[in-house]
Amino acid sequence: MRTTATVALIAAGLLATLTACSGESPTEAKPSAPPSLTAEQRASVLAAAGIPATTPEQEAAFVAELNTIDRDIAHGKADKAASRGRTQCQTIHNWPKDKAKQADLARQRFTSPTHPEGRTLKTAEKINAAAHKHLCPDF
Repeated sequence: MRTTATVALIAAGLLATLTACSGESPTEAKPSAPPSLTAEQRASVLAAAGIPATTPEQEAAFVAELNTIDRDIAHGKADKAASRGRTQCQTIHNWPKDKAKQADLARQRFTSPTHPEGRTLKTAEKINAAAHKHLCPDF
């Protein structure tokens, strides 16, 4: 269903772009910007891709939980940690039954200056649980 909605939005955008140019000769055609998506359409496209729309409160709760696991995970960069968390939600969405892959990607994704090689699998599993709980409970 989500794939159908994504394809429909892309097709509508292409159709609008082509329609805007119809009837003009190649020398008269003017480049047009792709149609803008509404906030609801954008959220739908992101959700179909597995990237949740989050609130500042959800992100703050996620970062707070990361800090209880290890303050170095977010290492004072809450926005960066929240962004990585949303990306981790995409991993959870795309591989819902592959917990090992989810943990491995979290392990690699949440690096820091003191952990440039990534996290342990145990810590990665805790990060996944925090992302699932606070950022993407529907996945």
